Amino acid sequence: MTERITIKQFRWIALIEGVSYISFAITMPLKYIYEIPEPNYVVGMIHGVVFILFCFWLLVLTLRKTWSWSKGVLFFIASFIPFGTFYIDAKYLKKIQ
Repeated sequence: MTERITIKQFRWIALIEGVSYISFAITMPLKYIYEIPEPNYVVGMIHGVVFILFCFWLLVLTLRKTWSWSKGVLFFIASFIPFGTFYIDAKYLKKIQ
C-alpha cells in the first residue's frame, strides 16, 4: 500500500468520522428530550467503529513518519472537537496528498 493511498483512505475515514460525530447533534436530543433512544444506538455504534479506524490509521501514518508526533497528537485532539476532522483535512491533509 502506497503512502498516497493510505492518506487518501485516512481522509475518507476522517470525513466519515466528522459526519458521525456531528450526527450526535441530532440523535442526542432525540434520546434525552424526546425519549427516542434507537437512533442514538445506531449512530453511536457507527461512530465508535469509525473512531477506532481513525485512530488506527492515524497511528499507522504517524509511525510511518508521514508527519511528526506533534501533528499526530494535534490530529488526535482535533478528532474530539466538532468539525475538527474537517479542519485537519482542509489545513493539512489536502496539502500532503
